[in-house]
Amino acid sequence: MSTLGVEKRVKVIMVTVLAALCTAWFPPGPSIGPEQSAAPRESRIPVGTASLYVREIGQGPAVIVLHGGPDFDHSYLVPELDRLSDKFHLIYYDQRGRGRSADGVKPEDVTLESDIADVDKVRQYFKLDSVVILGHSWGTVLALEYALRHPELVSRLILMNPAPASQDDFKEMRRERLEKLGADADRLTAMRAGAGYKEGDPDAVAAYYRIHFKAAFARPENLDKIIARLRSSFTKEGILKSRAIENRLMDDTWLLPGYNLAPRLKVLKVPTLVINSDHEIIPASTPEHITEAIPKAQMVTLRDCGHFSYLECPAAVREGIDAFFARK
Repeated sequence: MSTLGVEKRVKVIMVTVLAALCTAWFPPGPSIGPEQSAAPRESRIPVGTASLYVREIGQGPAVIVLHGGPDFDHSYLVPELDRLSDKFHLIYYDQRGRGRSADGVKPEDVTLESDIADVDKVRQYFKLDSVVILGHSWGTVLALEYALRHPELVSRLILMNPAPASQDDFKEMRRERLEKLGADADRLTAMRAGAGYKEGDPDAVAAYYRIHFKAAFARPENLDKIIARLRSSFTKEGILKSRAIENRLMDDTWLLPGYNLAPRLKVLKVPTLVINSDHEIIPASTPEHITEAIPKAQMVTLRDCGHFSYLECPAAVREGIDAFFARK
């Protein structure tokens, strides 16, 4: 496991969070402003022959939220992440071909470049001169790729439980996962070979993810919440389409020989917050390498927290984000 380079003077903040603090963003009472209690607004943004489903909530500085997967949609992030809407204008959207942005999209229509272009379509639609980008898991890769192409349009980056930004880190992630899974690795292999999984049966796929994400939580009861959300959005057609899209995006990134964002990130001047957790399914070297590479990056490591940190440790996530925006 690597350590943060001293020469980069990257500050690592270790935040210890009691389990009781991880149940709410705010104490009960009037501290939640009227913006947060407002109903979300929905809209659609045309992209080619299709359109992106958009859900926004709150007021204040605009934050475009990029979900993970890359075969999921934004629904697994709410309602917990909505708690930020007391201070921010949160703009979620389902990435092209996924969730409610799937109609009129063929898997071959989606590439890394089209996904990056769609981020900018969202920015333009809301007439934003610059924007904060918040990515979770795979969404951090998309956030970094966008920022590298349009650094002048990104005011800040929040990389929450980041996915690998290089092929080497992706290989390390797979190697470590196999070790940690133990006998479950064979179970997952058998499930992938089964008819239900291959045909996109929602129950079979949900059962697969239940094992896949079992080690992604500090508190196992939160696994049920995530699986229920994923299952509620699964359809056979949607699963097969998003799976094909995931394969294409992996070909454009992690499976591309020599894929490595680090050398380009060294010249990125965007202030960046990297949120890591101590019960991750992604090796600690991944967020460390990203933090090392970005000159204005800072990493916060949350204790007693898993890959879905916004769900398990909302108070600590909020504390880290508030401190990040307090810095000039």
